[in-house]
Amino acid sequence: MTSCPVTGTDAAADEVIVLDPLVRDLAGEGARLRAAGPLAPVELPGGVRVWAVTHHAAARKLLTDSRLVKNIDHWAAHQRGEIPQTWPLIGLADPGPSMLTFDGPEHRRLRTLTAQALTPRRVAAMRPRIEEITRELLDDLSAKADSEGRVDLKAGFAYPLPMAVIGDLLGIDTTQIPRLRTLYDGFFSSVTPPEEVQGIIAELGSLFSAVLAQKKESPGDDLTSALLAAAEEGDSLSDEEVLATVQVLITAGHETTISLIVSAVRALLTHPGQLALVRSGEVSWEAAIEETLRWDAPTTHVLIRFATEDIDVGGTVMKQGDAVIIAYGAIGRDERQHGPDAGRFDVTRTPPTRHLSFGHGPHVCPGAPLSRLEALVALPALFDRFPELSLAVPPEELRNKPAITQNELYELPVRLH
Repeated sequence: MTSCPVTGTDAAADEVIVLDPLVRDLAGEGARLRAAGPLAPVELPGGVRVWAVTHHAAARKLLTDSRLVKNIDHWAAHQRGEIPQTWPLIGLADPGPSMLTFDGPEHRRLRTLTAQALTPRRVAAMRPRIEEITRELLDDLSAKADSEGRVDLKAGFAYPLPMAVIGDLLGIDTTQIPRLRTLYDGFFSSVTPPEEVQGIIAELGSLFSAVLAQKKESPGDDLTSALLAAAEEGDSLSDEEVLATVQVLITAGHETTISLIVSAVRALLTHPGQLALVRSGEVSWEAAIEETLRWDAPTTHVLIRFATEDIDVGGTVMKQGDAVIIAYGAIGRDERQHGPDAGRFDVTRTPPTRHLSFGHGPHVCPGAPLSRLEALVALPALFDRFPELSLAVPPEELRNKPAITQNELYELPVRLH
């Protein structure tokens, strides 16, 4: 059994995998993480060292382990003052009092209110609106293309669709969406200067505080108004908790779906045989979506959980007070779970793909059904409208944005015809 100290201690430099803030080789980095064992020491931007869970079985077990909690007060390095408020990722490690930062009864209290707005029945009822937005965006896509039919599919379709849907859900004014996108680009970027990150966090807080004030004045048929009403009716929900919950929902509600749609289109266009199986009906769109989620997970690393006592993971000990991230990008291609061909995109995978890309256990993403529905509407509609859709650049020219947590391309140039 080994114990490799991380997070402000003296782990040997050659033992630690430094996560590339520019995300230049995501697949290669995932392979190195898996090879390092189920629990690998990694270094985040800013020189912060934590553990990364890199194997499917270990992640599934740890995601339900009550000894790992979300409360940053249990992070020894943070308590020692080694993690400054200017750390670029502090907003992800400590996003405020929401269902992301609580465990046990407090987590269930906050999650229940959100889950009530995202029941399968309510999500299914959103389908007509998602179909309407999809049609409108596809109608506009041709007009945005250049003389050779080229257009950025991310900017023209994959981004505005989930932003419009989550905006409808939360009652966000559509005029605020462009600014939100700019702010979130900076928030998730691994290269945004620390002083700018603090400004972004402050502006997001001000923006959503204004939304809450407007909803208090004029409630609507939206989730933000429902959360505020629940607080007034005695559900012990503070304004601060409502604010943090709305921020979490809009962050998770659009970023994941953007990446899912972009990754699915890229995977299918670079695997034409797989696309043919789906378009012919031999393989379902649901199967293609689940294989995309496994093979090219929208979230590469989820920050951050903290050990309340020593935890042995495959012979390596995570010490009390250590921090750990879940490396979903690496886990999705774990050969121990998905077989020796785990690195291959295969929509016919049998048995059907089982993955952890939306999490597992009490913190599983409550918006997963909505994200799946958006992709299930968007993808067949896109390929039906543009059956000759193709990449406008070689696949190797596509570049990831510099974000440790998100698997997101700068753009997805395609030819529509």
